[in-house]
Amino acid sequence: MVAGHSAGTVLNSLVYNKVYPEPYFGDNNRRSRGLIPDIHDAGADFYHYWFRKPFKVPETLKGKKIWLKFHGINYKAGVWLNGKKLGSMAGMFQPAVFDVTDIVQRNGDNVVAVEVKPVDFPGDLFRNNNKRTGAVGENNNGGDGEMGKNVSMLMSVGWDFSVPDGTRDRNTGIWRDVELYSTGDVVLAHPFVQTYLPLPDTTVAMETISVEVSNATQQPQSGNLTGTIAGTNIRFETSLVLQPGETRQVVFRPADYPQLKIKNPKLWWPINKGGQHLYELTLQFEKDQIVSHQLKTRFGIRQVQTDRSTPDKSRRFIVNGHPVFVRGTNWVPEAMLRGSVHRTRTELRYTRQGGFNLVRLWAGGIAESDEFYRTCDELGLLVWNEFWITGDTRFPADTALYFQNLEATVKRIRSHPSVAYYVAANESKEIPGTQARIFALDSTIGYQEQSECCGVHDGSPYKYENPMQYFENTASPRGSRVDGFNPEYGTPSLPLLESLKEMMPAKDLWPINDSVWNYLDGNGFHNITTKYRQAVNEFGPSRSIEEYAKKHNWWAR
Repeated sequence: MVAGHSAGTVLNSLVYNKVYPEPYFGDNNRRSRGLIPDIHDAGADFYHYWFRKPFKVPETLKGKKIWLKFHGINYKAGVWLNGKKLGSMAGMFQPAVFDVTDIVQRNGDNVVAVEVKPVDFPGDLFRNNNKRTGAVGENNNGGDGEMGKNVSMLMSVGWDFSVPDGTRDRNTGIWRDVELYSTGDVVLAHPFVQTYLPLPDTTVAMETISVEVSNATQQPQSGNLTGTIAGTNIRFETSLVLQPGETRQVVFRPADYPQLKIKNPKLWWPINKGGQHLYELTLQFEKDQIVSHQLKTRFGIRQVQTDRSTPDKSRRFIVNGHPVFVRGTNWVPEAMLRGSVHRTRTELRYTRQGGFNLVRLWAGGIAESDEFYRTCDELGLLVWNEFWITGDTRFPADTALYFQNLEATVKRIRSHPSVAYYVAANESKEIPGTQARIFALDSTIGYQEQSECCGVHDGSPYKYENPMQYFENTASPRGSRVDGFNPEYGTPSLPLLESLKEMMPAKDLWPINDSVWNYLDGNGFHNITTKYRQAVNEFGPSRSIEEYAKKHNWWAR
């Protein structure tokens, strides 16, 4: 059993309990040092662990149906409660909900146990050059490409902007919250609010609202499904009779419910275009004047479109009929998934303060948390969503599992006004049928199959160049475009001195240990000790890390 954290990845728990050193301090994670076993070398069973957690049922949940929900595991799991198996999970980006009403002890101790297994294809950290999958010059991004056969965080096997040797357990474990909650016999799920604005007219908004309603019993259930929108006098309802075990999607359309034609709505806008007004929708099912289940969700009234009506046919974004000049940034998860609500909100606040208005969820990362989207809604940040396929890795081996994870993610995020665009892959191709699957769930925003097509140009360079080159089309030998729309562009930047001191031992800071610095720079991918150092040294040679960092900060301003 894993001691320490009640949730988290296997390696996080082992590091917390001092079994292994902190991987991302200095070059502790360097494969040749052998400090932390890699799953490829040690075998899948090495990171095959059990998680165990005792708990009591709170008084507030007693007397109702009780559910146990796992918001995310990686990669496969079996779940037991009080010695009885509840079921299984697979894939990193879909939840599982178990009805534990007849198993849980309401007045005594309970124990949940989870057997977690790693990804099916952990991949090797170093490529076999005869089986190369990525672009020339991209180091060992994605290792041998095998990691892509999983529906998981592909950068876990190693990438040039993270520690290149990857995360040793491939982030095996319980990586999202585990929730215990109660309902009545009828349960609601996946609320969705769709907005249509008859542009250029924004004085009226037509809202289509849907929700899945499930009978969680083996007897017929009847009652009323009602909806209200806070701050308005909008209320709508319908009567339902559900057969045993039936799940039905109920849709409220403006044609049938005129109150869903909202006059003079308060619109949601991206930052610097207007305010970020959010409405709160409450849906509830009542049986005999008793609420069986209630859901609350926030939504914004906005319409996002894209087109290529630009001089060079580059893609542009249009919100509520007004073009938005996109100033975006890529969003990459912490390598060992050590995030938190506080960290997410802080990093997104810094993103807004930096002048950005769009966040690209890069496909080698994760499906982000509910808190991420709630914060983007509040801050006015648009979100470009990619779905776990990259040009450096192979396609998922289990297409059905991939689509299950994709559909679960789209259902979870689609009501957020910040969600602005769906993209199947990073520098690759879609799995056939992806667009149809997405549009069946949400056709309110645009889609393209990969990050560099359809009016979106090649990115890079990722190294320091003569500043004048950034104003031309010659900065990258790959033929990058500096005009128009591209998904990746930039140059390395030295962390603050305080951060550097937390990243490596003092002996490696000064004199600068090129071996360690290059390792932390993705094996020197960004030329941090060559081209970048030359730029800093234009201010003269440094005598200390403090002076070097000060010159960097002056140069980078």
